Amino acid sequence: MPREISLRDVKDLVGQEIGVSDWITVDQTMIDTFATATHDHQFIHVDPERAAAESAFGGTIAHGFLTLSLLSAMNYDSLPHIREQTMGLNYGFDKIRFGSPVRTGKRIRGRFTLTEARFRGAGMLMTTYDVTVDIENERKPALTATWTTIVQFDPEDRPNDA
Repeated sequence: MPREISLRDVKDLVGQEIGVSDWITVDQTMIDTFATATHDHQFIHVDPERAAAESAFGGTIAHGFLTLSLLSAMNYDSLPHIREQTMGLNYGFDKIRFGSPVRTGKRIRGRFTLTEARFRGAGMLMTTYDVTVDIENERKPALTATWTTIVQFDPEDRPNDA
């Protein structure tokens, strides 16, 4: 996949996997920082000894919302930049499912399949992706979701046939 595409190219990519991110290691420091930011200090996330003794996970695990939030970094890492884009916006998620816990120290990556691209208004392209977050060397993904974003661009850059 090219690192940069034009607005005109996007519709031709519907139905294709258009990005797979690099691996991201989810370590205890990342989990603790997220716990502080979100005020979610449940022991299964922040207390390795207690999580090992009292949970079925054998140690701490990442917050599901931490895994979800890393999709932004995975997106920037793997999806082609749209040449005419002036700004990107998160529109929302549908059907988020947390399939498997991300144990501390594991590596995860995102996979993005473009399922829809439609122009809205003079300067917006709404894109929808099926996303999967893989856990390295595990069969079941950490999460799956449908993610909708908005690409903003100068209306003068809108393709004539759109």
